[in-house]
This record gives sequence, structure tokens and C-alpha cells, in this order.
Amino acid sequence: MKYSGVLARSIIGLVVGVAIGWWWAHQSRAPSSPSASNQAMSIQSNAERKVLYWHDPMAPGQRFDKPGKSPYMDMQLEPVYADEVDTAGGAKVSGDMVQNLGIRVGKARKALTQQRLTAVGSVGFDEHLVQIVQARVAGYVTRLHIKAPLDRVKQAEPLADITSPEWLQAQQEYAALLDDKNDYVLAVKDAARRRLLILGIPESAVRELERTRVVRQTVTLTAPIDGVVTELGVREGATFAPGTALFRINGLRTVWINAAIPEAQRHMILLSSSVTARATGWPGVTFNGRLEALLPGVDPVSRTLTLRAVVSNADGRLSPGMFVTLDLSQPSREPELLVPSEAVIVTGQRTVVIVARDAGTFSVANVTTGGEADGMTVIQSGLEEGQSVVLSGQFLIDSEASLTQTVNRLDATPAGAEARP
Repeated sequence: MKYSGVLARSIIGLVVGVAIGWWWAHQSRAPSSPSASNQAMSIQSNAERKVLYWHDPMAPGQRFDKPGKSPYMDMQLEPVYADEVDTAGGAKVSGDMVQNLGIRVGKARKALTQQRLTAVGSVGFDEHLVQIVQARVAGYVTRLHIKAPLDRVKQAEPLADITSPEWLQAQQEYAALLDDKNDYVLAVKDAARRRLLILGIPESAVRELERTRVVRQTVTLTAPIDGVVTELGVREGATFAPGTALFRINGLRTVWINAAIPEAQRHMILLSSSVTARATGWPGVTFNGRLEALLPGVDPVSRTLTLRAVVSNADGRLSPGMFVTLDLSQPSREPELLVPSEAVIVTGQRTVVIVARDAGTFSVANVTTGGEADGMTVIQSGLEEGQSVVLSGQFLIDSEASLTQTVNRLDATPAGAEARP
């Protein structure tokens, strides 16, 4: 009985030992789990990659030369590997990071542009429409029809009644020859008529003398054009000498608008381009014209140039002295390379754009810009048609990917800072 119990315990121990041995042998031959395998491969892969420096993703501008705990956040520093930085002077950013940073990309394209420039100016008289009514003989004013400066006059409207002994004598000589039909007298008569006109007698007064044969002691001067009397050189009853400017009349059919523009916008000015003027005194009304001249000289204080536009004023709404806003429109003669203006970064020393390349890499391109209109900037050099440019997130790209070697104005802290133990 005692022997059978010992035998049973021996058999049970043998079975348990065999089971444990079989389980151990199969366990040791079983393949590793996928997660363990991947982790081992990742550790081996990272070990083969060259680490440039460590940084805190929340403060990427700070570099550390060894791993450790971030001095800013309660987290471990992360390595930046050599294959994450573009050796061509750009930077590489992962697709997930591009999405997280909200980076937008646009294309450089060619198109016809319509450059526009807005300037503020004032209305002035068009000096091309000035007429001077001048005395060519001595005399005096018997009656003055226009008695105050800035009075408006119409063409052929009376200005003043003039009495001149020289005019009276010339009329008498011509009147005496009017009825003579002799060939010799006809030549003298023509000379006498020309003398009347040269002395300043109006053509209308000469024709009236030929019609009535009546010599008039006073001759009425009339306005040569529609306009405004800007200068009144005589008064009623006053005498005048030859060469005296009796009236100065400025026409208002067109007016000048003189506006100041910054010196830096000189390249946008093209003579004879169309302009549109808007006056504060006439809201909602536009006046069309053309750019006539760019006056020489730069204001030493404001650093501005003065441009002159000729604007139609047939209805007389614009008066000298009015403030107006002048809009200049200048179409380009051929397609120009354009990028959205938000892609352009002006550093003060140069102008750059961030170029998006393949495989999530970015680089900096120095560009020369031209004019700007409708949110687009003309690129004169530095880019080619079809290249992708970054529209937003340029500075975030620089912070995340350490673009300090390409954008000199974004300084980063030198490597070597100590990590918090």
C-alpha cells in the first residue's frame, strides 16, 4: 500500500516536468510580437541616424547638445536628425507638421497686371487755356463790364468799353477807303484793315465798321473764351499804356490736378495713362482724364514727386482749390510673373519668399519685386513660373525646422545650452 502511493507521486511529477519542458521549448522558439519587433527596429534605425542636436518642440529655437529634460516643459528633449535638415540650404518638415502649422502654398504664375496708384491732390487752372487781353495802344476805360476778379465770363461777352485816339484815327482812315474801287486803293484798304487788327481792335468791331461805315469813339473788348477772370488790371475811368494786361482769363473746360506720390512709386508712372478723379464736394461723381506730366524735383521733406493730370470739366463742377482723390490705372504690356503678396517677406536688407519643393522640403529664394495690385506682387527675378511658394506659416517653418542658416534675420540660440537634469 505504501509502495503504490510513492509510485503515483512519481508518475505525477514526471508528467508535470514534461509539460513544463514542452512549454518552455515552444515559448523560446516563438517569434517576437509585432510591436516588440517594430520597437527594436526603430531603436536600431534611430541609432544609425546622425543626431545634430536636441530641442524642445515647444521651444524649437533653443538647441541642446545632449539629451535630457527640457528646462521649459516637463518632458524629454527630442533629437533632430541630419536627414531631417535639407543640406541644400533649405529645410524638411514632415507632412503632419505642415498640416499642424496650417501652411498654405500657392503657385507663381504669369498674367497681365493692372497696376493702380491712388494719390491725393488739388484742382488748379489749366494754364494751357489762359488768355491775356492786353492793350496795344494807349487809352482809358470808359465803362467796365467785369468789375471783380473770379467773375465767370462767356466767349464774346463784353469786358470793357475802351476809348483810344489811335484806334479812332485808324478807323477813320479805313472808313475813308471803303467806298473807293481803285485797284491801288484796294491794296491800301487791305493794309488799313490789317492795321486795325494789329492795334487790337476786335474783329467784330471791324466788321461792324465795314457794314455801317460809322466810326465809333469807343470800342468794346469781348472775352476770347469761356472762363474766369483771374486778374483785373484796370478800373473804370483809368488810363492805360501800351502793353498793359487788362484782363487775364483762365478757361475751365479742363483743369489740372496736381498730386503728390512717394518717390519709391516713380516706376509706376506712365505718361498719358488714364486717370479717374473723385472730389469730396461731389460724392459718387467721377471725372476722367489722363496723366500729362511728372514735374521735375523731389520735395526734400516729404520725399514726394508731383504729377499733373488733365481732367475734363465741361460742366464746370471742379473748381480750383478743391481736394480730390486721383486713381491711376496702368495695364502691363506683356504678362508678368506674379505671386500673392502675402508670400513676400521684406527683411529690410533683402526680399525673399519661401519656396516649397518636393518631399516636404523648403528653401529661401531672394527675389526682386515690382509693383503690387489686387493682392499680387510682380516678381522681376528670383523665381520661375510654376514654382510653389509658401503663403502662410513662413516663420513657423523657420521655428520648427531651424531655418536660421537660410533666413539670417531669424537668429537662433547657438548650440551648447545645457539641458535640465
